[in-house]
Amino acid sequence: MTLTLRQGDRHADRVLDVVRRGFHEEGNDLVTRSWSRCLNQYQLDPGRPREPVIIASSALQSRRNQHADVIECARYEMTTLYQQLADAESAVVLTDTDGVIVHMVSSPEFAAEAEPMGLRAGGMWGEAEAGTNGMGTCLAAAHPISVRREEHFFSHFTQLTCSAVPVFDPSGEIIAVLDVTSRSSLMQQHVLVLLGMTARMIENRLIDKRFSNAHPLHFHSRPEFVYTLHEGKLAVGDDGRILAANRSALFQLGLQSMDEIRTQRIDDLFQTSLEDIVQRSLSSSFHPVVAYRANAALRFFAVARRPASDAATPSRVRGAGAGTAPVITETGAEAFRAPLRPSATRAPGIRTFKDARLVAHLDTARRVVARRTPVLLCGETGSGKEVFARAIHETSPHAEGAFVAVNCASLPETLIESELFGYKAGAFTGAQRSGRRGKILQADGGTLFLDEIADMPLELQARLLRVLDERQVTPLGTEETHPVDFQLVSASHQHLPSLVREGRFREDLYYRLAGIELDLPPLRDRTDKRELIHDVLKDEGGSDSRLGEDAERVLMAYPWPGNLRQLRHVLRSAAALADGKTITREHLPSLAARVVPSPVSAYAALPAASEPAEASADAAPSDAAPAVKLNPIQANERQVLLQMLEQHRWNVSNVAKALDVSRNTLYRKLHKLHIEISPPD
Repeated sequence: MTLTLRQGDRHADRVLDVVRRGFHEEGNDLVTRSWSRCLNQYQLDPGRPREPVIIASSALQSRRNQHADVIECARYEMTTLYQQLADAESAVVLTDTDGVIVHMVSSPEFAAEAEPMGLRAGGMWGEAEAGTNGMGTCLAAAHPISVRREEHFFSHFTQLTCSAVPVFDPSGEIIAVLDVTSRSSLMQQHVLVLLGMTARMIENRLIDKRFSNAHPLHFHSRPEFVYTLHEGKLAVGDDGRILAANRSALFQLGLQSMDEIRTQRIDDLFQTSLEDIVQRSLSSSFHPVVAYRANAALRFFAVARRPASDAATPSRVRGAGAGTAPVITETGAEAFRAPLRPSATRAPGIRTFKDARLVAHLDTARRVVARRTPVLLCGETGSGKEVFARAIHETSPHAEGAFVAVNCASLPETLIESELFGYKAGAFTGAQRSGRRGKILQADGGTLFLDEIADMPLELQARLLRVLDERQVTPLGTEETHPVDFQLVSASHQHLPSLVREGRFREDLYYRLAGIELDLPPLRDRTDKRELIHDVLKDEGGSDSRLGEDAERVLMAYPWPGNLRQLRHVLRSAAALADGKTITREHLPSLAARVVPSPVSAYAALPAASEPAEASADAAPSDAAPAVKLNPIQANERQVLLQMLEQHRWNVSNVAKALDVSRNTLYRKLHKLHIEISPPD
């Protein structure tokens, strides 16, 4: 990534010429002013690049500790931005106010190539060290900037393009710079837009983190912009004093600086008091309510809440005796703790998510449900979708409401409508005399979890879509409508886009459900499988239950087609057979004969999906791969089900019991995997 000496000389001559002629050449004025600073103020020579300045690891750690909250707020947003860019030859970089890189997200290949230039953690990119560049010039100018290739001061950076924006702390001071560096030679306006959005998200998260004891207030002149990046955001103390504001809040209120707004109270800004707007927000289920500007005719729409720290104080939110349960843990970051109602129950062994994907998914879900975004969970049967949905509920603004779960696959089609929407007395033959509130009304103020949503009949999908759009429900047998407010979480083990293409699921409902789509890993792929096994054993067999090494090897090697549900039943039976003694391989009769006793891949005992069927000498003729192409996961799933059918002499009822699923669900799975339901001759 270096240029020839001759090219470097031409670049240096151009820089010197532009500065000497007084910036008359067309170009980026911010860049030419930076060139002037580099020449006249820092005494740098564009023809003699300096060696990269890298601070010591101890000094880097000290800076990271000093900016720990900023890095924590930025880490996830930077990863998301890097994924959005989808450019393997790029890096998303965060520097402190001295231009020292404190965090970076990049591909290993690009990071290795850029490291000799100092593009690494600990590298100093201030103008005094690295000349004109995105990070350093953004700091010097306090302004977003793109520095393209030949706009760099030093010639050996001219194969890079850097775009950077400042990040402001709640006091309105620059606290960091967010940068994207790549090999692109194109204009970077779209990157600057994405960087600006990411910086605003980091700034808003920083307000939440530093002012968790304050009341968050969201507002905008247009109600649809509340809970978006465009909203104004205030942190308000118990006495009504403004503690912090984001840049959008200052702009909308016509104020110039944080110093100006921090001298005011909420009733100086709006024609309302803190308690009034909090109560009105609560009464409206946190839909925006009208708030007029003090001493003006300007109308805003606002939502105010109790402090986030109150949600972490069980006695204030849930009443005495409530506890908190850690839901996720992250190495190097503060654990996120979600309140747990005293009456709530948890599935055994799922006290803490340690799998990195689940940790990231729960953090994503926590963030999107705060903006009332529907969540769609995808994963195999038994992979813990309802447990994960409960964890989402306990971290959401609707946590004080009920968690109402509906399994669309287990209800007869004739009852799904009455279960969801309810009915009045005498609505149909067999109806309860007093009528019945449907699941949607029961979930009002809480979370509605629709499991196996793919099994909902098409005609009911249209009615559900209307409820989701209008946020009103009409029970059967009546024309009365009831407003409802709930967080929607749906789940399916089927691929909904495929069902949409086949005409078996409404496309408009799919997009309404999938505000964000999260794939939950099956048990065999989870990195915390060993911890899960031991946690489930404690729940099913008691704290004194112990696993022998041979039994643990069997459990780790087994592919777990029934996932967590199957694991729970297997360990419950093993604990009963061991009767207080150490569980050994002999106490796992349904597994021991079907896995290779080795702690290697979960599929170690299965043929590879790419192998031809005849490679297995024991395979029956019907075991051959179907004509329709299956993906590797489906192929392995098919092979496991075939083995279980053989073991249970093709008795579908016994296989369903072993997997703890209904026969209807198993038949659908067999049909999807092209398995004949009658045994081979």
